[in-house]
Amino acid sequence: MGSLLHDLKTYNTNSLICDLLAGSTVAIILIPQGMAYALMAGFPPIYGLYAALVPILIYPFLGSSRFLSVGPVALVSIIVLSGLSQFAAPMSSEFIRLAILVSLLAGIIQIALSIFKLGFLVNFLSHPVISGFTSAAAFIIIFSQVKYILGIEPDRGSNIIQTINGLTAKIHDTNMTALVIGITSLVIIILIKKVKKTIPGALIVVLAGIALVYSTGLDKDGLDIVGKVPSGLPSFTLLHYSYEDIIMVLPLAMVVCVISFIESLAIAKSLAAKQGSFDINADKELLALGLAKVCGSFFQAFPNTGSFSRSAVNEEAGAKSGLASIFAGLFIGMTLLFFTGFFYYLPKAVLGAIVISAVFNLIDLKKAIHLFKTHRGDFFVLLITFLMTLLLGVQQGVFAGIVLSLFILVAKVSKPHYAVLGELGDSQIYKNVNRFEEAITINHRLILRYDDDIYFGNAQHFFDTVLTEISKKTETKELLLDFSAVSSIDSTGLAQLKLLIDILKSKNIDLHLCSIKGPVRDYFAINEMDDLLDKENKHWNIKSALTSMSK
Repeated sequence: MGSLLHDLKTYNTNSLICDLLAGSTVAIILIPQGMAYALMAGFPPIYGLYAALVPILIYPFLGSSRFLSVGPVALVSIIVLSGLSQFAAPMSSEFIRLAILVSLLAGIIQIALSIFKLGFLVNFLSHPVISGFTSAAAFIIIFSQVKYILGIEPDRGSNIIQTINGLTAKIHDTNMTALVIGITSLVIIILIKKVKKTIPGALIVVLAGIALVYSTGLDKDGLDIVGKVPSGLPSFTLLHYSYEDIIMVLPLAMVVCVISFIESLAIAKSLAAKQGSFDINADKELLALGLAKVCGSFFQAFPNTGSFSRSAVNEEAGAKSGLASIFAGLFIGMTLLFFTGFFYYLPKAVLGAIVISAVFNLIDLKKAIHLFKTHRGDFFVLLITFLMTLLLGVQQGVFAGIVLSLFILVAKVSKPHYAVLGELGDSQIYKNVNRFEEAITINHRLILRYDDDIYFGNAQHFFDTVLTEISKKTETKELLLDFSAVSSIDSTGLAQLKLLIDILKSKNIDLHLCSIKGPVRDYFAINEMDDLLDKENKHWNIKSALTSMSK
């Protein structure tokens, strides 16, 4: 059950008024943003309103966040543009057809992940990787919109260097009117945001831009405007796709699936925590976002997800339930039916300014500085992801980030922490000798604690660690392994332990184990470890082990 159905149990008139106001506020922001993001994704502006309509109506019934506002966003839009431009020309019917297929496939994948309860997989993409990717994507998005601010049409580039070169080559064709309108719009939006986020700065510059062009006829002097925007609700459409089409865009759909889920989940958790709530369910989010994409694809919506700016505005405007999103969707529907004609004179420079102002928050400079000061390893991971996304492109940057995250994970789990222990005076308390100088060790005895489960990923590390520490202390006659942090051991780990026992016997080193947990004892019993390790060599804790060993 989604948050909406839960909230309706205690719904009242005051909540209805709050949701109505919040929904209208979000719609006022979403209408110009949607059109701007459509242009950025390679679509005619009207498709931004299509992408804003159905998904925002679907999500509240199944999603676990009452504040998340689903629809077109800058990050997913640039991913769609960069991923599909190699297959079809932006704005073309083929491009639109393939983009809708991407939305359908990404939604299906998210639904499948939800069914199999795989929402936890998002945890395997590290925060430094996400931060590096989104920061780089923000720069790519900003430079992709500079052409509208300058009023030029440069050659498209697959990475930021080619994009900058394309802009530089055509900069002499800059339309000064577009430049003035674009810069002015950007400044106005930024200043309004600083005053109050719920003031619709984007709508204000849209209305001002339309009024200016309508009254002065600047479009006749070469200013690029939106032009005719079709009216009416999107029709239910079943498009035909071949097996080759699906295979061709499947990698892009997987990228959209991952990034849209991560972005939405982060937003939902952030806003929920702000309200003192922690009931965001990853699998419910997958299902709600997946159905929003799938249903939206049947009504000509390109890929969508939760928007941070609109969700934050929704929360600040006082939304009480998911009905706020439904009201926003109804306002979008009314706009499609009756008000699309008002956008004819809208300068594209204004839409470019809206996009640029919306993605500034994606550049996480504070995170980079913090990591540089506190964790250089994570900082370099962020930096590598950032540079790879800038140089290789958005889609390749996502895959590079995922691979980098997996390498980091493998590196960490293959070499867990361990500690050689010594006694603190006569306290019978045993601590890491590398952290406590006063910890006392006995020359012929080595006490070692391994701080992870022992399985195929680290079994060799466990084996090598024990032998390395023994080699450092050549007079060792007794080895005590503290298994208090070992919750399980697999067949590979057991094989390495058996090999270790044989080597220790050949060196005349007496092996003892202590603090063995139940599941590990059970596995030892099944595998007849008693034949290799006597009952007298297994102990409840370090104290009982040392007492037994001293007899």
